[in-house]
Amino acid sequence: MNDSQLKVYKVWDLPTRLFHWINFTAVISLIFFGMIMLYKKELGITSVEAKIGLKEVHVIIGYIFVLNLGFRLLWGFIGNRYARWRTILPGKGFLQSVQDYKASLGTGNPQQFLGHNPLGRLAVTVILLLLIVMAGTGLIRAGTDIYYPPFGAYVAEYVAAPDTDPASLVPYDPTGTIAEKTDRLKAFKGPFGIIHLYSAYILMLIIAVHIAAVVYTEVREGGGIISAMFTGRKVLSGKPVDGES
Repeated sequence: MNDSQLKVYKVWDLPTRLFHWINFTAVISLIFFGMIMLYKKELGITSVEAKIGLKEVHVIIGYIFVLNLGFRLLWGFIGNRYARWRTILPGKGFLQSVQDYKASLGTGNPQQFLGHNPLGRLAVTVILLLLIVMAGTGLIRAGTDIYYPPFGAYVAEYVAAPDTDPASLVPYDPTGTIAEKTDRLKAFKGPFGIIHLYSAYILMLIIAVHIAAVVYTEVREGGGIISAMFTGRKVLSGKPVDGES
């Protein structure tokens, strides 16, 4: 294939690329600190202060993650063509597009796309749903574990004893709290923690599959998928299925 047969397309706008790398960094950091918290006893971390400190770092990174995700959800309505949800999320004719794409793979001349190919769109949809679930459950656990916003003040007020200032409560310390209410709180927050944890496990698996699929697609179809998330440009040898009409 000579250079004259290649064409450069502007695809991913700057906000979309920034979201991608901020999200990637935040998710990896959250997984790292999450694993430390999960195996803190095995790592010799036993003090309450260390437990709170790890949770605070995890939550602060989580705020960055949530704000970045919120921005991306909005940008999906106002960004460029390939950043918009209508070109990413499955819609009318999606199943047929998957079948057509899978058929093209068997011909040795796979369809090329400026945005995500149909299988990539499906993966992005699943990842997006997992990110939203993790954001919601994470915010709930931030409030119920260490009284952080946006729900922490309400939680502290709920469990605080009548003669105790809710702002004075210390996470994981029952002093100044009503035992019956803290027991109810534990029962309430437990399922959110389980959902958060197993969503993280599923996300880690999908991230691994996603990276492998990107590398495979890069080798099989070309287009500079990986470099496009830095430059915003794809280089294709054929006519893209989702190109401008």
